[in-house]
Amino acid sequence: QVRLVDIGGGSVQAGGSLRLSCAASGYTYCMAWFRQSPGKERERVGSIRRDGRTTYADSVKGRFAISQDSAKNNLYLQMNSLKPEDTDLYYCAAHRDWAPSCWTTAPSYKYWGQGTQVTVSS
Repeated sequence: QVRLVDIGGGSVQAGGSLRLSCAASGYTYCMAWFRQSPGKERERVGSIRRDGRTTYADSVKGRFAISQDSAKNNLYLQMNSLKPEDTDLYYCAAHRDWAPSCWTTAPSYKYWGQGTQVTVSS
């Protein structure tokens, strides 16, 4: 069983930075960050495989960075150059299945954090 707890979030002005954390217990193969606005589908921000390989959505490349601690117990999302359109509810997620690359769609992830709000004002 995997348990995920989202930590962080908050409000910041455009151009600012925030760091999200996710405390994880249990084995995971891939961990990811997703975000969701009301009435929209959950969108993948990026993911990190157990070997450290990361992938990102085009909308955040060069601005966001995903990392894990060496014990794979904590997942981080460093968000820089934030824009108002980054305002969303952010979730960490995990799957334990082996895959050539981390899954990219929300239904593929079995384990979820509770979500944390990020608000970027212009």
